Amino acid sequence: MSSLSTSSHLVIVDYEDIADASKDLTAELECAFGGRLSSTTNNISDAASPLGIIAIRNIPNFVEAKNAFLPMAHALAHLKPQCYQALEDPTSFYNTGWSHGKEKLGDEPDYAKASYYFNPLTDLPGTQDEREKYPASYPCNKWPNEDDLPQLKHFKQSAQKLGKIMHQTVAHVAKHIDVMAAKKVVGYRKDLLFDAMQHTEKAKGRLLYYYPIDKDEAKEDNWIGWHNDSGFLTSLAGDLFLDDETGKPISPDQVDPQAGLYVTNRSGESIHVKIPDDCMAVQIGECVQILTGGVVVATPHCVRGPRAGFGASNVKASRISCPCFIDSEPSFPLTVPIGCTSDDACQAGVGRDKVPLLEERWVENGMTFGSFLQKSFEKYYDWSS
Repeated sequence: MSSLSTSSHLVIVDYEDIADASKDLTAELECAFGGRLSSTTNNISDAASPLGIIAIRNIPNFVEAKNAFLPMAHALAHLKPQCYQALEDPTSFYNTGWSHGKEKLGDEPDYAKASYYFNPLTDLPGTQDEREKYPASYPCNKWPNEDDLPQLKHFKQSAQKLGKIMHQTVAHVAKHIDVMAAKKVVGYRKDLLFDAMQHTEKAKGRLLYYYPIDKDEAKEDNWIGWHNDSGFLTSLAGDLFLDDETGKPISPDQVDPQAGLYVTNRSGESIHVKIPDDCMAVQIGECVQILTGGVVVATPHCVRGPRAGFGASNVKASRISCPCFIDSEPSFPLTVPIGCTSDDACQAGVGRDKVPLLEERWVENGMTFGSFLQKSFEKYYDWSS
């Protein structure tokens, strides 16, 4: 059932195994995530060093849901300019609806990609008080008006279907991480992560459209810079490359083989990861690194754009992806197990030269997720400026 990819050492497990709580997947998780106290990390060559990401195959209805939703990003990214104002939400710092040029790349607005954020679980997350206290964590959805935009027919339904599949799969993965962490450290609470992921209302899908790159840049992170996800678990629906002008898929030989997702493995190397088309992937956020005391560690990653002029000269390649960030409620305390120290959690991280240091943002054991997230936003802007 479970296997290790020979091309990039991407661990692939079957959904049937992930959905079975009685199945022991410790060996597979160690090969995928590594981290402190991992026998795999300590006894493996650099060539097979854990990537910090795991892929899951045969998820019911996933491929159909992905293929129905991802292509809609092209139509969304090519609406008339006046259509976007109704989809923007400055009060949530553009954490719901449409966002283009609102984030920074260095000290300049980032126009290389656009995002549409949505919560697939509920249109009205949290309580009224929580929404007022945490506007970036609990924004209300801003869906396109499908009557006015017939090119986006079934957009909301398709987004919710894919996002709910991704959320449920992440909850299954969380259950197995709980089991592994309880074996490794003293004081890890039973079902800690599973309970948080299964019952959360804080899920954020991000439909991303990467516009063609007109100039050749040597940087490997010219579409999305190196970063860790600051939350809990991130599900990835893979990617889709299109001709930006026509919206039609590009044949594989027209896609720059160097373009796409890169991660830092547990040996500190940058590795290009290609998620199979029939798989969903899950990577680790910094909160899970804290909660497990570094048993699993966050996954530094970036996205590299295609080299200018690659393939046919008349094809302008764009990329579509849809990560879904599954997190706890903002008041959740980020506390290491009693058998670990704060240093255990922080020093377990990799790629520390590429991302802001965890100990500069998680400044107190028991700091709430909401406070940590705000501190992380501030640091990332400082880091990249």
